[in-house]
Amino acid sequence: MNNTSNGPGTKIWVDHIPVLWLEPEKSRPKRQLIIVVTGLGGNKESTIPRLKDIAASGYVALSLDSWQHGERAIEPQEQLGKRVFSNFRKYFWPILGQTALDITRVTDWAIDTLKIELPIYMVGMSMGGDIAVTAAGLDHRIERVATVVTSPDWLRPGMRGSPGEPDAYAQYFYDHMNPLTHLEAYAHGPDINIIVGEQDTDVPPGGALRFQKSLKEKYPAPGEKVRVKVIPGKNHFDFVAPDLWWAESLAWLIG
Repeated sequence: MNNTSNGPGTKIWVDHIPVLWLEPEKSRPKRQLIIVVTGLGGNKESTIPRLKDIAASGYVALSLDSWQHGERAIEPQEQLGKRVFSNFRKYFWPILGQTALDITRVTDWAIDTLKIELPIYMVGMSMGGDIAVTAAGLDHRIERVATVVTSPDWLRPGMRGSPGEPDAYAQYFYDHMNPLTHLEAYAHGPDINIIVGEQDTDVPPGGALRFQKSLKEKYPAPGEKVRVKVIPGKNHFDFVAPDLWWAESLAWLIG
């Protein structure tokens, strides 16, 4: 389809994936890409403030609508949340897995069409962080990932509510992509920075800590490249405001 520009950035469909990107505001030695993925219920347009900061730093800034989100939503946002939490494993795992695969397709397109140079960087918030860490295991062109309130353990022990049971379709994504049970996918050593809240019961901090510990035990050098920062006294919704994490994450990502 043709590109469209309504407000900041340029929009296009890459196969079945709606994409929005901003060109860098200043030149750098390499034309690199930073991909931003939102939390549950978010859309690519909601990332525009983050995309502007990235573009101002000299990077191509891109976001996409996760599967069943934004322009490819199948229900209103409120209904999406209710459905996902009615059976977390059945409805959430496919969103994580399918979107992680979509990241690889978008990366192929960006390298070919936007003339992006490697490596690729990513930013993820909540669900988007789960997707970003998963994508870094699937696609080794992604070498640096900054996330907030993220769990590389899709089981999320300690999460509020009932996790439900996956169907065969959802189980396939878990069996092939869950980061904690596929540590070999991170043996190449991507840089991963995860910020979590000590009192988060939506995305308990234990998932990030287990991933860090397990990776260090199996692959010591790559494990050292996973940084987990636990912020005392903070719950999941404290991170809705980006003041708590964005400046630090962006500085780490491009530093």
